[in-house]
Amino acid sequence: MMDRRNFMLGLGALPFLGMNGAFAASQMQLGSKLITSVSDGNLVLPGSMFFDNLPTDEVDRILAESGVSKDEVRPPCNLTLLRDETNTVLFDAGSGASFMPTAGEIVDNLEATGVAPDDVTHVVFTHAHPDHIWGILDDFDDLVFSQADYMISTPEWEYWTDPNTVSTIGEERASFAVGASRRLESISDKIKFFNDGEEVLPGVMAHMTPGHTPGHTSFEIRDGTNAIMVGGDAIGNHHVALARPDWHSGSDQDPELGASTRVKLLDKLVADDIALLAFHLPEGGLGRIEKKADGYRFVPQEI
Repeated sequence: MMDRRNFMLGLGALPFLGMNGAFAASQMQLGSKLITSVSDGNLVLPGSMFFDNLPTDEVDRILAESGVSKDEVRPPCNLTLLRDETNTVLFDAGSGASFMPTAGEIVDNLEATGVAPDDVTHVVFTHAHPDHIWGILDDFDDLVFSQADYMISTPEWEYWTDPNTVSTIGEERASFAVGASRRLESISDKIKFFNDGEEVLPGVMAHMTPGHTPGHTSFEIRDGTNAIMVGGDAIGNHHVALARPDWHSGSDQDPELGASTRVKLLDKLVADDIALLAFHLPEGGLGRIEKKADGYRFVPQEI
């Protein structure tokens, strides 16, 4: 079990400010691996995307306790940067400039950590939604991380490169399919594939966590008995997804499978004492999941 002092203090927890002065990152060390949360900004989304068709009274209670508006949510976007003696690995690539004006800050905030785009050796995707993959191309459609190899799960690649996806994903997500297909095509000569349970890089294991998308993947970074899970969007928020993980979420492409995956992942994080770095959780998304009598809660890393 990871000692609390090591997790919170002795392994290099360090906050710093991004170029815009906002909270940008926190970090922890696992042996030779330094894991840093780096902000890409935040999204602005209608609450209806998450809360429609859920029990109104209970949703209102959960949101009031979390201080979250029912009308509009502003989830942060926390990318994971892994540095060791050999590699500089970015999990997901952010939104780029063309998705939302409140996001697309990854290049500036990476540079605040001392990492230039050309320093990145690998970009590993949890999935291919816009806020995770559109950032691989700049305004001129050139690769931002031009020296990197790219990695994605086989089912995620097959889904987004299938020409039928754009007509079956639903009208509200059709642009997601077009954007993902175009960006994946741009890296088709640099992409490597993996499947569930494979070690994608030394000390990094892929765990299939489908539902949010068909091939969504989380990644367990481990050194001995200490580990952290890069969770992507398998746990999509710190309020309803934790208080009632069994509820369906409108943000998941397969809500029933997404709920089942979420419960299993939360149980694993608690049972195996694994830290979490989640894409849309607050305060950098780095912390612990704790079991409550009625659900779970996220405990951010203390700074």
